[in-house]
Amino acid sequence: MRLDDYDPNINVEDQRGSGGGGGFGGGGGLLMGLLPMIGSRFGCGGIVVVLILMAVFGGMGGLGGLLGGGQSSAPTTQSGSPRAGTDTTSSCNLTPESKAACNAFSSADNTWEAIFQKNGQRFEAPKLVFFDGNGQSGCGAAQSAMGPFYCPTDQGIYLDTSFFNELSTRFKANGDFAQDYVIAHEFGHHIQKLLGTNAQVQQAQRQASETEGNALSVKLELQADCYAGVWAAANRSRLEAGDIEEGMTAAQAIGDDTLQKQSQGRVVPDSFTHGSSAQRQSWLKRGLDSGDPAQCDTFSGAV
Repeated sequence: MRLDDYDPNINVEDQRGSGGGGGFGGGGGLLMGLLPMIGSRFGCGGIVVVLILMAVFGGMGGLGGLLGGGQSSAPTTQSGSPRAGTDTTSSCNLTPESKAACNAFSSADNTWEAIFQKNGQRFEAPKLVFFDGNGQSGCGAAQSAMGPFYCPTDQGIYLDTSFFNELSTRFKANGDFAQDYVIAHEFGHHIQKLLGTNAQVQQAQRQASETEGNALSVKLELQADCYAGVWAAANRSRLEAGDIEEGMTAAQAIGDDTLQKQSQGRVVPDSFTHGSSAQRQSWLKRGLDSGDPAQCDTFSGAV
């Protein structure tokens, strides 16, 4: 995808090289950082259950992440990690992956601002936060094991760019558009925050059973996929041959059913928090085909 260079006025923070988030390695840091947010409602029924419920909690307004299926991204080490940039330009130019992320973030920022203005709505830009291994967000600890995520508390999109390599190697989703989809999906969660969708789902989940809460989380995540497609549609002239296929491959690779088959050898639909591979592809394509955010209503009827 041929994106312009990022706007130097985008809001970028850089925690790389700081070792933020503290001592608990890998998934341990994830659990210790997020369990206080989950609270007594979910109890302590085992690591796998807690991981799934943490994904549900993301739909409740804690974290909006890319990965579901009880899966976490593999943690990375911080040895040899680049130091943080001191401003937007130095942070975005620190690595090729950083620049790609900034370019996609800037494009999404410009696109959604224009959409909001057209509809007479007030747009507020989020921030892009780089970290490596461990970091800190307004929603608690940031860990590479969590994958990319959106924190509505501080309106930050959190990214360890090593995930781009994992996207290619582990998930077999290659290409620049697959990476752009990651950023666009998280930006979609910010749109939900601005429109109040996130708060409405949070309220509904407080009164819902676990299965009902999971279903609401799926709808929230699929809508973020659709919003990613809307962004791509608004920039259709910049798409190159193979880009859409790259996005579809990425969406297929991170479906709950695909991740559950890989991690536990069986599929448990009631535990889905992000949607099946087919659903994620379908809603990404709906956004791409329509270019209309109004077509991303995952909450009316079956998804």
